[in-house]
Amino acid sequence: MSDRRYDLDWIRVGAFMLLILYHVGMFYVPWDWHVNSPRQIEVLEPIMMLTSPWRLTLLFLVSGCATRFLADGFEARGKSGWALAGSRTLRLLPPLLFGMFVIVPPQSYYEVVEAAKGLGMADPAHGAVLKDFWIRYATSTGHWCDADGCLTTPTWNHLWFIAYLLPYSLILAALIAIPGVRRGLLAGAERLFSGWGVIVWPILYLFAIRWFLAPRFDITHALTDDWYNHALSFGAFLFGYLIARSEEVRQTLIRIRWPALIVGLCGWAGWATYAWVYRGDATPPEQLRQAMRFVYVLNQAGFMAAILGFGARWLNRGGPVLRYLSIGVFPFYIVHQTVAVVAAHNLALLKLPLGLEAVLVILITALGCLAAYEVARRLGWLGLLLGVKPGAAARSSSAVTA
Repeated sequence: MSDRRYDLDWIRVGAFMLLILYHVGMFYVPWDWHVNSPRQIEVLEPIMMLTSPWRLTLLFLVSGCATRFLADGFEARGKSGWALAGSRTLRLLPPLLFGMFVIVPPQSYYEVVEAAKGLGMADPAHGAVLKDFWIRYATSTGHWCDADGCLTTPTWNHLWFIAYLLPYSLILAALIAIPGVRRGLLAGAERLFSGWGVIVWPILYLFAIRWFLAPRFDITHALTDDWYNHALSFGAFLFGYLIARSEEVRQTLIRIRWPALIVGLCGWAGWATYAWVYRGDATPPEQLRQAMRFVYVLNQAGFMAAILGFGARWLNRGGPVLRYLSIGVFPFYIVHQTVAVVAAHNLALLKLPLGLEAVLVILITALGCLAAYEVARRLGWLGLLLGVKPGAAARSSSAVTA
């Protein structure tokens, strides 16, 4: 196959855009988030659940594909797997650290503001609770606590994707640096994922971890104790690495795209109905809870297979829009949640009509993302802090860029 996989680039861009819209939606649904609208829209919950089971898993899968192309490029130039480790570290560590200490703190600031107001403080922004905020944030000396617990800082919040992708990449680099391991992995994947194996084995794997790990390990995004999430995310990352160049897998996904979409929609309908009926303090029967684990997996597997299949069938062209977005979507991701949190919190104070407020939050978030990218692409090596490599805009013809 050609190294140019425009479909994967388009899917990556689309998944990040969905993530941005999802985080704007988090302000309005009655779920715990960094800031929450006083005018919550409960009926948004089923719509949010359309993507919540698979959006980050899909990104890890596509990132695994990208890592495969990058690793193959290093091998073609006679470099070892350790070159891959260095490349991924340079690409991911600077934006993670910059994000934790510069991009993310405003999210924690407004989280403390809203929590303090909930405890009865009229003007926490000008009180002792937020004095020397950044220093206390960076040194983990804020002691910001309420009935739900304490805020741990510094934190990576939405940047947990980068915090997980970096060690996953280093683990993979270490594996393929061992003689024979890479060849064995690819040969095993070719046998395992041939024909219907590309959908059957992932479903069985997803169901196994949903059944055995999900009830025991809550998703924490804390890296050290997040075992179900690791099984899900690293599994998707490794799966993407193994299938990235398989033409047989690509053709199979194209053939099953419509059945996969139907399965995904049925899974979503079942899961969203279950979550809606048993929202709040309602307790579902144990047998129904167990059945819903499989329904949840059908949602995940069906939608991801459908997206990959439709993408492989229809998204095979590049162009200037893709060249721009394939680089820009990473800095979009880095800054989007902070822009959304700041905009949403402050717009809510104006008590605008709800529809106008929501449109403004989306518009301000989009413009903030574009501004961050335009600045980053002009900063040379400093652009790495926002995920833009020097000269990346001029070299944007390569496929699957991150």
